[in-house]
Amino acid sequence: MNRWFAYNNGSTIGAAGVEGEVTLRDEEHELGARLTLKRGETLVTVSCSIYGWMDHTRFFATLAEAQREYLLMKPPLANMVENILSTGGGELKMWEAIADFVRRFP
Repeated sequence: MNRWFAYNNGSTIGAAGVEGEVTLRDEEHELGARLTLKRGETLVTVSCSIYGWMDHTRFFATLAEAQREYLLMKPPLANMVENILSTGGGELKMWEAIADFVRRFP
């Protein structure tokens, strides 16, 4: 079952940010995570967050690399909200999972 959906009904896609970057993908997990891909003039970013826990942004030189990493980050991000937050896995387990995620996706 896909628990990801277009953030804000897809209204952010194509929108320009304050620094001129354009949102290419923007998805939200129903249990409280978000993953966003933006392209700027010189960099491409993938930002992810778990609401109330973390915000993490990665920077890439190419769109292809950012798109690949976006897809690789999605399952572990979902795993954290589905298997730790929703089951009451505890604060320590959540921080350990976040630390592992950030090490894996610096």
